[in-house]
Amino acid sequence: MNLAVNNQGLLLAFSLVLITMFIAYKEKLEINKDLIISVLRAIVQLFLVGYLLKYVFKVNNFIVTLALVLIIIFNASYNAMKRSQGMEHSLRTSFLAIFISTGVTLSVLIGVGTIKMIPSQLIPITGMIASNAMVAIGICYKNLNLAFRDQRQQIQERLALGADLKDTSLPILRETIKIGVQPTIDSAKTVGIVSLPGMMSGLIFAGVDPVHAIKYQIMVTFMLLSTTSIASFIACYLSYTSFFNERKQLR
Repeated sequence: MNLAVNNQGLLLAFSLVLITMFIAYKEKLEINKDLIISVLRAIVQLFLVGYLLKYVFKVNNFIVTLALVLIIIFNASYNAMKRSQGMEHSLRTSFLAIFISTGVTLSVLIGVGTIKMIPSQLIPITGMIASNAMVAIGICYKNLNLAFRDQRQQIQERLALGADLKDTSLPILRETIKIGVQPTIDSAKTVGIVSLPGMMSGLIFAGVDPVHAIKYQIMVTFMLLSTTSIASFIACYLSYTSFFNERKQLR
């Protein structure tokens, strides 16, 4: 089954964006500027990535593929860092969390033969993994900032009673990791019943047997659960000390 999207179809599909802009204008949401910028950026970025991937797939070089994987991980780390609200070493923390969680997940998938070390498989899977890790880490950063601010009194009381930094922060860390992983868990609960995710839908569109498409989607669910949990764990445990000064006082 061959699928083709022509220019006329894209122009007609743009009417969906116009509907969104009309609603935003009518309700005075003041987001139309951001909508236009986001749409233009998406078009330019996707075309650039499309031509780049076409070249990378054709070359099929391991070094080039690895370089692109690292670029994906760095960009995800940089965007996660933006959610940290000024936390110390947040770019380094984000990079380590995404690099390790992505590396562990990819190693398992490659090791069991689910995916191959070829750019057409490695790069899209890396993008899926890194983007979900990025979102989870961003959620963790937001919750850490809120929790350390809202629970300031309780934290100071624990410190006054002689608790070390880890024991003082442990309730916040556990709750934050849970919050970071929860969207992926909720998505896993409804997959196949409420939603037909991208990989599964794409394979079905391409004419793949739905049963085989389901197996791929189960694999994706497993890998996203793994990635978000590892990334949230690493990001939280590398970040909590930044809320204290060198004298172990809450900043």
